[in-house]
Amino acid sequence: MFTVFMLMGLLIAALGLFGLASHTAERRAREIGIRKILGASSSSITLRLGWEFARWVLAANLIAWPVAWLIMRRWLDDFAFRTPLALIVFLGASAAALAVALAAVSWQSLTAARSDPVNALRCE
Repeated sequence: MFTVFMLMGLLIAALGLFGLASHTAERRAREIGIRKILGASSSSITLRLGWEFARWVLAANLIAWPVAWLIMRRWLDDFAFRTPLALIVFLGASAAALAVALAAVSWQSLTAARSDPVNALRCE
């Protein structure tokens, strides 16, 4: 049951990131069009949009690590047999969060990067 709710929460978070990426790409359509006209490749535009979201995920992890470590340390102190908190657990959680964020953002950023710049600039 916990796995189902965890997967549902992960799906809702990914959908929220996808919506945010869609909104960002739509808001920055003119900028993306100008960059494409000036010679930017689709991969550089995708990396630029992906880094915008990755930066926030990394900042959230830097805030969450000490808080999670303190809470887990207090909780584990109540047990007679405890396991040490390993750094690999925190690194794995950060890598998973970053992978989910980039997977949710990559499709929308690729679509925005491959769009015709004339359509974005014609609307202005």
